[in-house]
Amino acid sequence: MLGQVHDHVVSELGESSRTDTIFVLTAIVFNLIVLGINSAVSIGATEEEATARYDLILAVFIALTVLLNIIAVVALTLGRRTRRILLGGLVAMYRDNEVAKYYDPSLMSNYGVRYLLFTGVIATLAITAIIVPFIIRFTNAV
Repeated sequence: MLGQVHDHVVSELGESSRTDTIFVLTAIVFNLIVLGINSAVSIGATEEEATARYDLILAVFIALTVLLNIIAVVALTLGRRTRRILLGGLVAMYRDNEVAKYYDPSLMSNYGVRYLLFTGVIATLAITAIIVPFIIRFTNAV
């Protein structure tokens, strides 16, 4: 029975990692695409008379960028918490079976740092996808 519990926890860790990867990749790709779209829209807003339409499109994409990135960060926070709980259970199981010496406890803090770095990448790209189009929009408007 212990082997089945171990396999289940390891399986849950793998599933959690795949889910986190999907959220990270989705946020990164979305932010890069939105950066391109918003930049193009910002350039159009400086060259056309119908700037209200371009500004509305820009506002919608910025709102979507904020929303998607909040969802991604919340998902990563939940993934981080799930990983910590699952690894805590594994370490307890290892300790109970006197094999805990084979699992370095610093791995748990390393995973936490990795999640913070992923969040930093997502946040940096989101800020870039929002600020750069504004710079284009308002510096070319003169």
